[in-house]
Amino acid sequence: MMPSWLPGLQALHRYEPAWLPHDVVAGLVLATMLVPVGIAYAVASGVPGIYGLYATIVPLLAYSLFGPSRILVLGPDSALAAIILGVVVPLSGGDPQRAVALASMMAVVSGTVCILAGVVRLGFVTELLSKPIRYGYMNGIALAVLISQLPKLFGFQIENEGPLKNVWSIIEAVLDGKTNWTNFAVGAGTLAVILLLKDSKRLPGILLAVVCATAAVGVLGLDVHGNVAVLGPLPQGLPEFAIPWINFNDIVSVVIGGCAVALVSFADTSVLSRAYAGRTGDHVDPNQELVGLGAANLATGLFQGFPVSSSASRTPVAESAGACTQLANVIGALTVALLLVAAPNLLQYLPATSLAAVVIAAAIGLIEVTDLKRIYRIQRWEFWLSIVCLVGVAVLGVIPGIGLALAIAILEFLWDGWRPHSAVLGRTEGVKGYHDVTRYPAARQIPGLILLRWDAPLFFANAEFFKGRVLEAVAESPTAVRWLVVAAEPVTSVDVTAADTVAELDNELHAAGIELCFAELKDPVKDKLKRFGLFAQVGEKYFFPTVEEAVARYLDTFNVDWDDQT
Repeated sequence: MMPSWLPGLQALHRYEPAWLPHDVVAGLVLATMLVPVGIAYAVASGVPGIYGLYATIVPLLAYSLFGPSRILVLGPDSALAAIILGVVVPLSGGDPQRAVALASMMAVVSGTVCILAGVVRLGFVTELLSKPIRYGYMNGIALAVLISQLPKLFGFQIENEGPLKNVWSIIEAVLDGKTNWTNFAVGAGTLAVILLLKDSKRLPGILLAVVCATAAVGVLGLDVHGNVAVLGPLPQGLPEFAIPWINFNDIVSVVIGGCAVALVSFADTSVLSRAYAGRTGDHVDPNQELVGLGAANLATGLFQGFPVSSSASRTPVAESAGACTQLANVIGALTVALLLVAAPNLLQYLPATSLAAVVIAAAIGLIEVTDLKRIYRIQRWEFWLSIVCLVGVAVLGVIPGIGLALAIAILEFLWDGWRPHSAVLGRTEGVKGYHDVTRYPAARQIPGLILLRWDAPLFFANAEFFKGRVLEAVAESPTAVRWLVVAAEPVTSVDVTAADTVAELDNELHAAGIELCFAELKDPVKDKLKRFGLFAQVGEKYFFPTVEEAVARYLDTFNVDWDDQT
């Protein structure tokens, strides 16, 4: 029996031989992206480029063992670069080794925080995200990633000011004639091959396109004659175990920075993991996701790396390249390690525009349209909710977009609980039980008795609404009311504020000669009412196991002439 906290070993135990070719190809394709991205994000984080490769190799191996997602790719991330840079640059004083130690310690702090959060089961945050919100988030990421790669495809650079401003900058650059057409031809050709072969089961389109583009640039000398940007020779050396010692005076800044990294990386990773789980039909334990992310950061911090997160650009590349399991990540990591040791010049002619084409193709594959059309037909407000999340990510960026998505999800949840459905119930001919009189206009109501079903927990946000709904039902009753019975089977919880409000309502109804009763109340909720003193105030005899028993007691008490046959 494999330990549940080692999902990688469980996956290996269930591994199917047919998956191996797909994982191998996906790993090789992934390696072509991991190298340039790792180097670029290392420089952006204020540390030498080779440490970006260390922060690529080690986390992939660690997450493959501890992470629950089959295809999620971890590594250096642009969203974390600004946080790392903000800590490293002021404290390192221009010393590269000190910068590495500071960044590594941030990874150790981040990893420790994530592991502890996973152990105490804080992963429930991801359950706040509905399917439309996940679609909006993923579509927004796809759009943002696609836009970010267009300058590389056209062969020029722009200032990164956010997706929408970047679109305008790209248009201006193209109109000003800054396009490198040789660069564009190589990238467009790569993209065309990938899209044409995306459904092929025999030909690995991405790998074939990248190999052909690299060979063409090297043979034709397009890096010189066509001014096509290429990767160039790789630095050499493998990561070594090293405890990142820092100065005592740096501890506070590093801890704060590490906690900020943990928050951002968890928000990004958990949402991305849940979104991909929905796409692949898998179930991913969010608490184990925290542990996997923490293990990856802790490991990279102890092997000269810096903080990492999930990648919204490399993960879809792995998926579109056919990755079946985390073995693809292992192969990608080992390939990068092998390149560092044995063939640092092998990818020197790999064109940056081809990498951009790979990312663009992957981003296109992320876009969800079909199910959103279905949602638009059946629930339009949820469709527009998805669009708002998309725009939030596209306008604000990925991380603020996650914050917006979470905020919308919380508001959606609170709204459902804040203004829940309720119904006055009556007896309908030919239908067993008591039902909503608005759905069954011919339903008969028992004289002097109101049956009110409340379809939500009672808590501080809806307590006054509940009180108002009860008084409204009393005011609209066609006969003088003696009893009001709350059909409370949907009520799963009551808090202190709601209990106090119900106590006030009971007093108000008593003053009007009306008894407040409850039917079908769950025992745990009833226990709370006993602790709050509300059970004693209302009176035990006014709590009934079923609505039918409450009706029978009322009919016996007041000798009401009522035919209860249906």
